[in-house]
Order: sequence, then C-alpha cells, then structure tokens
Amino acid sequence: MGAAFPRYSHRADASVPAFDDSGHVVVVDGTCGVCSRGARMLARRDTRQEFRIATAGTGLGRALLLHYGLDPDAPDSWLYLREGEALFSLDAVIAVATRLGGAGRLAAALWLLPKGLRDWTYRRIARNRYRIMGRTDLCALPDPALRKRLIG
Repeated sequence: MGAAFPRYSHRADASVPAFDDSGHVVVVDGTCGVCSRGARMLARRDTRQEFRIATAGTGLGRALLLHYGLDPDAPDSWLYLREGEALFSLDAVIAVATRLGGAGRLAAALWLLPKGLRDWTYRRIARNRYRIMGRTDLCALPDPALRKRLIG
C-alpha cells in the first residue's frame, strides 16, 4: 500500500471493469459504520457533485482495491482516485475532506503530521471501526443524495 502508481493505471488492468473515472472516485467499506457515515456526509456536502462512491463489496470496488495493492477484506482499504491519482488511508480521507471545503478544510492541518503517524492513526481506527461505530449497510435504502453517487 502507498506505492506510487501512474495516473489512471487501472485503465490498463483488464480485471478492472470500465467506468467513468474522469473525476473523483472513493472506494469504502460498505459495512463499516465509520465509512458509511463518511460516505453519506460526502454525498450531502458534495455540492459540486464531483464524487462517486464504490463499496469494497462491489465488483468495481474490489477490482480497484486489488489493482492498487489493497486487500478488499482488510479494514484499512480506503481508496480515493483524484483525477486518476490514487490516495490511500488517512491521506485519502484528508484529501476528500479538503476538496469538499467548508469545515473539511480543517482536515488539511493533518498533512502536518508525519506520514508514519498518519498511517498508524488510520490503522488504529480502521482496525477498531466496528467497535467504534458498529456495522451498517451503506447500500441498503440509500438516500437520494447517496444513491446517485453509488457506482459499481
């Protein structure tokens, strides 16, 4: 995880289904309460309607995670494709929050933390995510704002 990948490298991977990847795509754990709440908040705050969301359990989400060297069944598999550039874990969360603007811009301060500390913090939260926020199903009866962003 965290290896450098050329922009849009997934396009050359036959195991990744074709999809519109021209903007911003987030792949999250659809059964994690933390991830689901984050995705729902993203859908509400994305006033420019730039983001699309795939869950790790979909064919597309799983293929993207595998392409970028992430385990779709592992808790630390958060992926953000920012115009073809792959960002992972807390770096992905910070970049999404900053892109959304508003109070999310405060997350940019987390870039000041050393990468090792950011990764360690993310892994701690990710490994305990079900204990922290429980389980949920992101795709079960999503609200209209979220429904139009789900892909895969």
